[in-house]
Amino acid sequence: MLELQLRGEFIELDKLLKATGLVESGGRARVLIAGGEVTVDGQVELRKTAKIRAGQQVGYAGQQVKVLPPG
Repeated sequence: MLELQLRGEFIELDKLLKATGLVESGGRARVLIAGGEVTVDGQVELRKTAKIRAGQQVGYAGQQVKVLPPG
């Protein structure tokens, strides 16, 4: 499981996928999200700019990302 520490209150879903290196670009992230290939807390998330907060988990292509609060 990957971990991502927030710098602020939240990160938008497309930016999280790019920041963790799961996708090569924000454009690719938006295509995958719109295609129903990304989950948040086990549920398919279709909003490209969904606000992801500490404690949530994002899944894509068999990878899980745990979102940690700001340090």
